[in-house]
Order: sequence, then C-alpha cells, then structure tokens
Amino acid sequence: MKGLKGMRNRNSERSLPWATSVAFLCASCLAQAQAQDQLPSWNEGGVKQAIVDFVAQVSDEDGNDYVPPAERIAVFDNDGTLWCEQPTYGQVAFILDQIAKLASDHPEWKTEQPFQAVLEGDMEAVAASGRTGLLKLATAAQSGMTAEEFDSAVNEWARTAQHPRFHRLYTRCVYQPQLELLEYLKSKGFKTFIVSGGGVAFMRPWTAQVYGLPRERVVGSRMAAEYQVEGSKRVVLRQPRFDFVNDKEGKVVGIYQHIGLRPILAFGNSDGDFQMLEYTTGGTGARLGLIVHHTDGEREYAYDRDSRIGRLRQALDEADENGWVVVDMKRDWKQVFPE
Repeated sequence: MKGLKGMRNRNSERSLPWATSVAFLCASCLAQAQAQDQLPSWNEGGVKQAIVDFVAQVSDEDGNDYVPPAERIAVFDNDGTLWCEQPTYGQVAFILDQIAKLASDHPEWKTEQPFQAVLEGDMEAVAASGRTGLLKLATAAQSGMTAEEFDSAVNEWARTAQHPRFHRLYTRCVYQPQLELLEYLKSKGFKTFIVSGGGVAFMRPWTAQVYGLPRERVVGSRMAAEYQVEGSKRVVLRQPRFDFVNDKEGKVVGIYQHIGLRPILAFGNSDGDFQMLEYTTGGTGARLGLIVHHTDGEREYAYDRDSRIGRLRQALDEADENGWVVVDMKRDWKQVFPE
C-alpha cells in the first residue's frame, strides 16, 4: 500500500505541469477571444456580424469598398439610441427641474399654464400642453443666462438627477452595447458624431465624459444666442427662441452644415431619424443604417408604433426595403446598461 500511495503521488506530480499548461492555454485562448471581441455586450448573431463585416469592409485598404478615415463618418441619434428616453426625454426632465428651481423668481407661474402644471406635479396636464407648451417651458428654463451659466446648470443636473424607474443617474442610463460600438468604431478609424433632436448645449457638457465624444462632435437643436458686452465681461447670452430644430429633415441639414460630409453609418431608433438614415444609406459605396427596436420591457422598455416618445412606425415598416438593420434590444443585447 505504501508503494502504491507513493506511485500515485509521483504520477500526480508528473501530471501537474501538464494540467497547469492546459489550464493556462485555455485561459490564454479565452483572454485572447475576449480581447478580440470589442463588442462583448452584443449577442452573437446576424446583427453583430453585419456591423463587424461592414466595418471590415470599409477599413480594408485592399478592398473595393475601402473608405479613407477622413470620410469614415458615423452618426448616432441620442435619445433612445445611446441612452434611455422613457418615460420622458432626459432634457425634458432637466427642463422640469429647472422650472422648479426658477419658480421663486416667477410668482406668475403659479397660475400660468403649463408652468402651474409643472409646479403641481401634474404631468398629464404638462403632456396635454403639447409641443407648444413644451417649447414654452424649454425657452423659459434654458434662456436668459450666459453659455457658461447654462453649462454649469446642466453639469449640476447631470451629477445628481436620477431616473425615476432605474434609480441611477441619467448619465448611467446609457446603453453599454452602444458605448462599446462607439469605442469599436473609433479604434477602426471612424469619426463619430451625435446628431440629435435634443439641444446641442444640453448635451455638450457631458458627452465627453459619458460617450468619449468631444463637444464639437455634437449636432443638435439650437437656441438663439447673442454676443454681449457686460462691463468688463464678454459673454454669449442665450435668447428665448430657437433658431434651428435638428429633427427629421433638420438632421440632414444639421449634418450638412456641421459635418459637411455624408455619413456612411447612421444609427437611430425612431421615425425622427428616418431622413438621417435615408440620407446616409442613399449615397454610393458601402453604407449601413441601424435602428434600435425597443423590445425589452423587463430590462428597459418595450415600445414602437404607438409610443408618444420615440415612435417607430415608418422606419420599421421600410427597414427591409432600405436595407436597414433592425437591432432587437431583447434578442441582440446581452446587457443594456453599464454594471
């Protein structure tokens, strides 16, 4: 027995290096696979493969569809495409918070709609005021201050404001798969832009920290502004009116005026992005249009055709005809928000 026990020990000792080598090899292969997969939060399948194939196609210098880096432009909508837009847009939440903060300087708002509805927390009445009411709130909450003062107000909101359902900062309600895609495109020589119906001045203070995109890569709706001299100060003062709405057809105009090149990749989630997708994929050469379809009511929200926010009807109906790739959130995303 003693000899048998000794033999087992010697065999174990001889097998240990082999087992260690196998374990090390397996770990190395796994690490290498993970390092090569720059989109780990995307489930394997046709959608992920379509993205990878397209990027390889336009970045292959020896291929027929090669696109020089200077022309490798990708545009992303923001609300509902890069971060959660339900139950209301992030900027609307900011506007409502601003109205509450400014209310003490405006006693007339207690009896004036839609301000009264905001102060009383009557969101149904706010919604009933429609586009006219929202524009009224937006101009009151976001004008009459300098550019620096507005930046400061947005930054303060972004540091503290939490989503009512997920109880995390709005800036942590961004989509992990999209963060990976932005970084992946950057690594492949793409220049990415946000092209949103939201206010450009609202997005610029936090996009670098959240998306890794500098201020100049943001295209959005604009409030009028004027240069003014106040004593020894030279300031840009925000005016109570809009001079450009970057939505629907406006997104194409915004791309032309701000970027100056037709994108080769566009990513949206609603009919407000239809023209941007149409313009992008309507050019010559390799093109890719993508649509986030919100199908996951457990991890996020499920909505499309009849939604008051982020309605997706025309773009969904015409996706196949236009060759646009529909990203099913429930099926195609392994993870929705960052851990």
